Amino acid sequence: MQVADRIQEKLTAAFAPAMLVVQDESANHAGHAGATREDGSQGETHFSVRIVAETFTGLSRVERQRRVYAVLAEEMAGKVHALSLTALSPAEL
Repeated sequence: MQVADRIQEKLTAAFAPAMLVVQDESANHAGHAGATREDGSQGETHFSVRIVAETFTGLSRVERQRRVYAVLAEEMAGKVHALSLTALSPAEL
């Protein structure tokens, strides 16, 4: 299973989002720190996530990020080098 698929599955299970977009942006970072994984392969290291969920209503930006990063702890400790995150409540759209 692709890293992006695991990210999507985990976030969907945890937050039941109204909207979720997961993009692999690794190609944009070729040659930069963290773009090459420990096994020497390229890709699946840099991601952008935009998530809209009712769960985020009333939470600060920092608390939203903490909750997303907690769900993705395994990925962040492994293959994922960087995650650009936008977490919104439906009212903020």
